[in-house]
Amino acid sequence: MIAAALLSVTLCVPPPASADVDGILWAIAKVESNHRDSAVGDNGAAIGRYQIHRAYWQDAVQYDPSIGGKYEDCTDPVYARRVVIAYMSRYAKNWDVSTVAGIHNGGRLGYKSQATAKYRQKVERAYADHGTGR
Repeated sequence: MIAAALLSVTLCVPPPASADVDGILWAIAKVESNHRDSAVGDNGAAIGRYQIHRAYWQDAVQYDPSIGGKYEDCTDPVYARRVVIAYMSRYAKNWDVSTVAGIHNGGRLGYKSQATAKYRQKVERAYADHGTGR
């Protein structure tokens, strides 16, 4: 009984302390929506500054049920940040810019996909520009 209860507990692993979460998420928001929380893209299928799709949100909330809320809350920057961090905590083996950008754009294996290469480069440039104050 106790073993079954322990198996049902989801461990949510936060990003490592060394990760530049703020910088990476800043760059993704810059590329996705120019930081517009009211942005709607992909013919209405993605919302908020990070352009979160419903399946992405569901995956993140399944991984970290403490997020709660509803999909439409992804237009709130604080809530959306929690969603992205949960999604990355589930799938990102490391928190380098290219890996996180690839997963954000192409799903759990997006960091390996050639289809996300241009997107990853855009986010890497935005990240570099952010670091220089551009």
